[in-house]
Order: sequence, then C-alpha cells, then structure tokens
Amino acid sequence: MNRSSRINQALTDAFDPEHLEVIDESEKHIGHSGYQEGGESHFQVVIRAPVFSDMSRIARHRAVHKALGAELVSEIHALALDISG
Repeated sequence: MNRSSRINQALTDAFDPEHLEVIDESEKHIGHSGYQEGGESHFQVVIRAPVFSDMSRIARHRAVHKALGAELVSEIHALALDISG
C-alpha cells in the first residue's frame, strides 16, 4: 500500500470524516530538500470531521499525527494540514 493510501486509511479509521482529500504535492518540490524519486514525500491533507469541532488547532494537528503514527509520519518530508470540524 502506498503512502497516500495509508494516510487515507488511517484518517478514515480514526475520524470517520465527512470529507477527506490526500493530495501528493511531491512533484512541486523536485530539486528541493526531502524530495524522493517517485513522489509520496510531500502531502496536503484536507479533512472535515465533527470530532475536530471542539479541538484547538494544535490539538487537531496532534490528533492527526497520532492517527497516522510515528512510523508513517517519519516517512513523510512535508505534511500540510487543513483540518476543521
């Protein structure tokens, strides 16, 4: 399973989102630090789930990172998050 699919699955399992987009933006970063041949190094995630409604911005980010797990997060060079409830 590729990283995009792993991110999607982990966030779906953890938050049952109403909306989820996992966008691989790696090609925008060719030649920059952290770029990996074949992509899957830079992601933007847009997620909407009721569970985030009462959380602060930092709590939302921490919850997403926890759901992804340390191993998967360590494989990603850049992760931009757009999170709301």
